[in-house]
Amino acid sequence: MTRYLLKRLGLAVLTLILLSLIIFFAGQILPGNPGRAILGPFASQSAVNILDRHLGVDRPLVTQYWTWITGFVHGDMGMSYQYRAPVSSFLYPALEHSLKLAAVAFVIVVPLGIFGGVLAALHRGRAIDRFTSVSGLSFSTVPEFVSGIVLIVIFGIELKWLPVTAEAPPGSDFLTQLRYLILPAIPLVFILFGYIARMARAGTIEALESDYVRTATLKGLKRSVIIRRHVLRNSLLPTITVIATQTGYLIGGLVVVETLFNYPGIGRLIFTAATDKDFPMLEAGVLVIGIVYLLATLLADLLSTVLNPRVRLERSE
Repeated sequence: MTRYLLKRLGLAVLTLILLSLIIFFAGQILPGNPGRAILGPFASQSAVNILDRHLGVDRPLVTQYWTWITGFVHGDMGMSYQYRAPVSSFLYPALEHSLKLAAVAFVIVVPLGIFGGVLAALHRGRAIDRFTSVSGLSFSTVPEFVSGIVLIVIFGIELKWLPVTAEAPPGSDFLTQLRYLILPAIPLVFILFGYIARMARAGTIEALESDYVRTATLKGLKRSVIIRRHVLRNSLLPTITVIATQTGYLIGGLVVVETLFNYPGIGRLIFTAATDKDFPMLEAGVLVIGIVYLLATLLADLLSTVLNPRVRLERSE
């Protein structure tokens, strides 16, 4: 187990190094100039050149990358070109907001998706199975801005049950913040429900057809006991992996939802940074999302080894 953990950590570090290289050099080929973006289209070229020199963007790319990545490792994410303030002062609050929204969506969709998938598998080929599969597939194909607008019109404007924005007033308690986050979380639930339910269904069907379930049935164990002790534990393994892979989307891919509901999350921050050619903000934001994604997948792998002794045995070889 220790060897496997060290191997995964090594791969994670290598992945982050490659990701940082891709992020940095991809940011350099984006059209536009930081100095021009800050000073505006009517500034003289000499003033733009002076600002570029002050920002350090006229140095060799290798030198710029090394300065950026070493500072990032030591906790210095650089200075924002647009705000002339530390990137961390904007990135950490935005990440906290996105984590709150992702947590609310997870709390809703994970139990709902697993329950729907298991229920569909237990009634394979029946109306419940078809309804769960069709509804999950239909929800996942609806863009977030479409479902979000429909939800705002119905529950925010017509019924006035929920606020149409996602950011609660400063100093709000937990329940008030939760109330503001429910409506923007629902489009995310629609997108993720189909994936999680399908994986839970497939895993449950595979577990129901396994040899150990047939053996437990021949021993005379009750169906509820078989499902609880044998089926669920093994059927949830692929579902855990799917949930982990959706973490990156929930943290950084919320640009549409965050913009629609006026929510200051990291997705909208990265989009604004890309639009304004704020490369330090853009690069740090994408790298932070990569770190969160790798931590989530690592946690999913470790959880899989704990739940399934066969996986643990294979990975220890």
